[in-house]
Amino acid sequence: MNFTYYGHSCFSIETNGKTLLFDPFISGNELAKHIDIDRIRADYILISHAHSDHTADVEQIAKNTGAKIISTFEIVMHYQQKGFEGHPMNFGGKWDFDFGRVKMVQAMHTSSFADGSYGGAAGGFIITLEGKSIYYSGDTALFSDMELFGRMHNINWAILPIGDNFTMDVEQALMASLMLNCDQIIGVHYDTFGYIMIDHSGAKEKFAVKGKELHLLAVGEQLNLSLNGASVSEMSRQNFMDDNPKGEVI
Repeated sequence: MNFTYYGHSCFSIETNGKTLLFDPFISGNELAKHIDIDRIRADYILISHAHSDHTADVEQIAKNTGAKIISTFEIVMHYQQKGFEGHPMNFGGKWDFDFGRVKMVQAMHTSSFADGSYGGAAGGFIITLEGKSIYYSGDTALFSDMELFGRMHNINWAILPIGDNFTMDVEQALMASLMLNCDQIIGVHYDTFGYIMIDHSGAKEKFAVKGKELHLLAVGEQLNLSLNGASVSEMSRQNFMDDNPKGEVI
């Protein structure tokens, strides 16, 4: 189960003979200028929300590949009116696709298309693939329902924004990993613009101190999601809370 990072919040997961592409924003990202979007494969395109830094290359890639779009009702209707195939979802709902199960969950963020038109509400996905659960939060602030996600799902990998200003920062993403009960974190939504630059080594160290691993991939780099991703133990979580009774990330 290969994860490929295309920069910002765009990545793909290859699983069960299918390629899932998330939030395609490549051609407008200077850090991803070496990536040719016309060579990207996709059987499905999953969209967390309508902002242009998550949808800029949806139409071109969908035209090239015939990929089916999975997102909220509003976003799927937007693309179906343009002739693209889609599967609409909404928060709390799940569906079994030919690659695995997708559950759509809420996020705390805004959502509108580049022309200002309504994009519904922002969301995220909990996906079950090859016996593992992967949570992609989309753009979001920290919110308490993440603890419910961690209780309801054995989350092996969490893909979280860490760039601050528009989303969670590193410290809040670390708190999210505790709430989600997850050790293996992939950081996204950082370094693309001046507003969201981060200290890579400092961010990794903050996670490592709490016994977690923060993966910050180079654009084009791959990661095998089948190798790691064991959930943090309840004892590790409790030790953290005992040391930080107010839930403060130090």
